[in-house]
Amino acid sequence: MLDIKQIRENPTLVQELLNRRGVGKYEIQPILYLDQQQRELEIIRTNIQTRSNEIGKLIGVKIREGVDSKGEEIQALKDEGNDLKLKLWELEPEEKELKNKIEEILLGLPNLPSETTPVGKDERENVEIRRWGDEYIPTNPDILPHDEIGKKLGILDFEKGVKVAQSRFVALIGVGAAFERALINFMLDQQIAAGYTEIMPPILVNSTSLTATGQLPKFAEESFKCGDDDLWLIPTAEVPVTNLYRDEILDSNQLPIYHCAYTPCFRREAGSYGKDTKGLIRLHQFNKVELVKFVHPDTSESEHEALVNNAEAILQALKLPYRVLELCTGDIGFGAAKCYDLEVWIPSAKTYREISSCSNFKDFQGRRGNIRFKESGKKGTQFVHTLNGSGLAIGRTMAAILENYQQPDGSIKVPEVLQPYLKKVTISN
Repeated sequence: MLDIKQIRENPTLVQELLNRRGVGKYEIQPILYLDQQQRELEIIRTNIQTRSNEIGKLIGVKIREGVDSKGEEIQALKDEGNDLKLKLWELEPEEKELKNKIEEILLGLPNLPSETTPVGKDERENVEIRRWGDEYIPTNPDILPHDEIGKKLGILDFEKGVKVAQSRFVALIGVGAAFERALINFMLDQQIAAGYTEIMPPILVNSTSLTATGQLPKFAEESFKCGDDDLWLIPTAEVPVTNLYRDEILDSNQLPIYHCAYTPCFRREAGSYGKDTKGLIRLHQFNKVELVKFVHPDTSESEHEALVNNAEAILQALKLPYRVLELCTGDIGFGAAKCYDLEVWIPSAKTYREISSCSNFKDFQGRRGNIRFKESGKKGTQFVHTLNGSGLAIGRTMAAILENYQQPDGSIKVPEVLQPYLKKVTISN
């Protein structure tokens, strides 16, 4: 959530930064108008409350001075006091409605892009930062798409996924299930060794939790909601892990906090029909290891770079070719101020596909979730900066391995670092 004080004091700058996400998409003039109304109403209410308090004291003084408590003078003061209380009672819902309208608009405004985020209209203007592993790009021209080789090997069954649920679900069979589990354990072990504390959070969360991390109210159509409860299936472990600290004041000595979590994730993928619909790239249910950081504002930029490195380390250990993109202002997520995407090489498509998105939210989620910290010897509190990224998306990692490690005879060579987990050197019929 944006700071209303920042909008009020620097409206031109805030509007300019929002315009970098798309001119005309987000306007702050309505919130400035409502904020002015609310502040004027607050002054009126304060003046009335002050006069009401004065009358209460004045009545007591006059009675002590001997004025008849049932006389006209006291009665006139009481009548004025009653009138003022009635006005306060009438103003209260009006002021509350204004505050609710302001909050509603604030919840719908995205984060301000960082000054260092490249300005651009859409994904075509993202900036490639670096590539890694070109020497590992396979030269075999006959590589089958991962869904086809997975079906041939009997480890992926999309038809059964459709039968049990609907399209964009998959059943992992035998070695396929073990492969997924091996990837999860490998990634968790790597991130724990890098300093992250593992969390196994709930995969159902309430609306307040989704609002705190920015999925609600704007992206309600992207999530699966339970019909009889205020509970939603999580789109990512970012939601429950970030909300572990909602409405808490941390000690600055606790920062930074690093968490990693494996969870199933659920997304409707509304509006993505026809895009990457085959295979493991865009499922309604998928597994992911997520990295979440809570850091001091002074260190969030360096912590962001370190987070990207933690995600890259997995791809490097697996020897999967990838590139790093810095997303432009027209493509960064709703809550992100700055974002890097890691894209892994998919041979059958002859292109890179996103496998991790690493975002710095600055104080956006901290403000929405009221996650603060206090420094020793200093007055007041500050909002923490939150960061998160996939470390990594499991299904997409499996897809990349099935293609990049595919052998001419149709078998799959198991990456060396995964062999102790899967207890196999190759996957074959």
